[in-house]
Amino acid sequence: MFVGYGRTSSLNQVAGLEGQERELLAAGCEKIFQERVSSVAKRDQLEAALDYVREGDSFLVTKLDRLARSVGDLLNIVALLETKKVSLRVLSMSGSQPLDTGTATGRLMLAVIGAVGQAERETMLERQREGISKAQREGKYKGRAPTARRKAADILRLKGDGVSPTEIATRLGIGRASVYRVLAGQTDGERVAA
Repeated sequence: MFVGYGRTSSLNQVAGLEGQERELLAAGCEKIFQERVSSVAKRDQLEAALDYVREGDSFLVTKLDRLARSVGDLLNIVALLETKKVSLRVLSMSGSQPLDTGTATGRLMLAVIGAVGQAERETMLERQREGISKAQREGKYKGRAPTARRKAADILRLKGDGVSPTEIATRLGIGRASVYRVLAGQTDGERVAA
């Protein structure tokens, strides 16, 4: 069975969703799940579609960006589909043949997409580390001040009011260990003035 999924980012994109539906129907989808929601929001219909598919089915989308937020998200979805023995078909791959993970070529294309995505992520992180290092050398980057240090006065005040360390941590949204460090008189190696 061919199961389709269509998504647009906003409620205003009715035509885009209708276009995806036409393409999915033309490709032979018998069941289509659709939603109008940002890719970063909870995608209930995507979850329903992934739950619906069964062994031997093909899961179809018109484009990768309609399905996944990132390469990591895509690989997680594909891994879930593989555990269910369901192939993924992407109908439009920037002018190339559709991607179908049910074929050796499709799996190769997905592996290449995953490798490129991973390389991009590693390059971005490397640049970020280099930028932070340069900013530190120039004295422009101090990093984030530890939360417990910023909240030390509140911790000590609450403790003085008889509040338990666990409750202090909950109220202030910090870890219990941080509360105990402040109460012991230290945060990250520095003494706290009581």
